[in-house]
Amino acid sequence: MEIFHISAECYPVAKVGGLADVVGALPKYQRQLGHNAKVVVPGYDNKFTNENEFENVHNGQLKLGYFQFSYSVLREKTNKLGFELYLIAIPELFDRPNVYSYEDDTERFTAFQIAFLNWLTETNQHPDILHCHDHHTGLIPFMVQFCYNYDRFKTVPTVLTIHNGQYQGWFGFDRIHYLPEFHQSKMGFLEWGGMVNPLAAAIKCAWKVTTVSPSYLDEISYNANGLENLLRFERPKSIGILNGIDNQVWNPADDEMIAKNYTLKTAKAGKKKNKEFLCEQFNLDPTKPLFTFIGRLVGEKGADLLPQICSIALSEYHQNINILILGSGDSNVEVNLDGLKHFFGGNYNAYIGYNEKLSHIIYAGADFLLMPSRVEPCGLNQMYALRYGTIPIVRRTGGLKDTIVDIGDGGFGICHDQATVQDVIHSIGRAGLLYEDQPRFNEIVKTIMHIDHSWDSVAAEYISVYESITN
Repeated sequence: MEIFHISAECYPVAKVGGLADVVGALPKYQRQLGHNAKVVVPGYDNKFTNENEFENVHNGQLKLGYFQFSYSVLREKTNKLGFELYLIAIPELFDRPNVYSYEDDTERFTAFQIAFLNWLTETNQHPDILHCHDHHTGLIPFMVQFCYNYDRFKTVPTVLTIHNGQYQGWFGFDRIHYLPEFHQSKMGFLEWGGMVNPLAAAIKCAWKVTTVSPSYLDEISYNANGLENLLRFERPKSIGILNGIDNQVWNPADDEMIAKNYTLKTAKAGKKKNKEFLCEQFNLDPTKPLFTFIGRLVGEKGADLLPQICSIALSEYHQNINILILGSGDSNVEVNLDGLKHFFGGNYNAYIGYNEKLSHIIYAGADFLLMPSRVEPCGLNQMYALRYGTIPIVRRTGGLKDTIVDIGDGGFGICHDQATVQDVIHSIGRAGLLYEDQPRFNEIVKTIMHIDHSWDSVAAEYISVYESITN
């Protein structure tokens, strides 16, 4: 089966969040099952693009309303990622380092999708599946059904995976002319809430819709930023599939990014070495429990609560704990977290920014991972933490609810129900008591390192979804 994954992100090509990790792993495991999975992303002007070799496999033109753009399709030469990787280079739109947050993002990603379909058309390709990820590729299921230029793809099944339904790619009907010509009677497939809504269009037009966890499929039926009724209506063609993690990338036994490798048998000593390394780097005390947060400093992640959480926890527990923050996002949160260094030096530190290597070391060296998320469609961080023997402290929502069971219920994590300062402080207190009981703490570390969240079974589940519509 030939499968194209079309996405704005793919690790290690371009990463902002968990979308990149999924698109960078799922195709690799689908290929191991014998399928020809490929990935197509925009050609950003970034480190990966500049440091790797590509061959030009196609040149073409695309029309975006009144504008004409040249595009090139570049294939990575070595298949080093475990699958065929294609970049669609549109210099005027993607010759920039960042993935998002430009004023012309609507033009950028609309052009990317048109270029992709033009390339398939002009080279007479006819894949078995088009797998679209989030709103950045959400116009593809509409275009293959209703745009005259792409009539030959009407019979190609499309799958949409919703990684985060809060972002939908809205734009006004004044830019509807960006799309290739289609019959005006089909305009309703694009509209939701009085605007063109690419995510809504994909939900309506895709043959199958998946979410990145079963609980998130339930949650978006009542919390999807305006799409609740549509998602309830389309529920019969929807399925929640919990993401996996790439055990080849996230493996403490041979992870080249961490300070000391370790296995299940050597976890206690290995984690101790990584913790000592972290504490030396960030002026923390390795004899105290180390709590950490890794991720985007945005409201969805509950990051706006972190300054108050850290301040109260460090005061209330008489500085008998350490807290280390790694992330970037909201500038006010960044300033507040950075400012805490002056009040709690020796027990608190923060690295404001993105650092992939440091994230690996933190997973390996921390005792507890904080995830007070308001919205967490799947969550990968808690799975990485389990793999490295770090106990997650999570709010019961989305994929966190599907993957972490509280120690009070015979499980291995610490859970709370609300994204509030009080709930997280209470959970930190419970974690502190667990840490004092070292035999039980060490037993839980061994338990969580046994848990398998690899992509093998997940990849097979997606293949079953494809087969259900190709047959």
